[in-house]
Order: sequence, then C-alpha cells, then structure tokens
Amino acid sequence: MFEAAVLFARTQGIVPAPETAHAVRAAIDEAIKCRENGEEKCIVIAFSGHGHFDLAAYDDYLSGQLKDYEYPEEKIKEALEKIPKIPGV
Repeated sequence: MFEAAVLFARTQGIVPAPETAHAVRAAIDEAIKCRENGEEKCIVIAFSGHGHFDLAAYDDYLSGQLKDYEYPEEKIKEALEKIPKIPGV
C-alpha cells in the first residue's frame, strides 16, 4: 500500500493518507489488469485526506523500518461478532 502511495506522491505531487492509499493501490491494480487484457477503462478513485499527519509512517516505510503487521483473524472474528445484526441486510 505504501508503495502505491509513494508512486502516487511522486507522480501527482500529493501525499495520500494511508487510508486513501488503499484506493490508489486498487486503482493501480485495476489499471494493470486492463493493460494485460487490452481493455480501456476510466478508473476513478475518491481521494480524501492527506498524509501530512502520517509522514512518520512514510519515513519508516522509506527507511525500511515499517513493520508489517497482520491483524489476528481471531480478533477480526471477535470484533465482527460485536456488530449489531440488522434485519434484511
């Protein structure tokens, strides 16, 4: 995700917030798929926020210090169980 964010920042001059960088990553992946399939699409993303408050995370990424953390599946299931059930959804 940070790789996509850095590419976006270098080409567009805007540092995306990490949350926004997920959309950037998805757009890049979709563009690569289109190129591979010979397909043309207009790919649009919603860009909100900026990375000014996340510059320490970018520094960690660029210096190789960012730790890759995968949230435990057990904790995800536990959190999902706490979401109220909505009839019809």
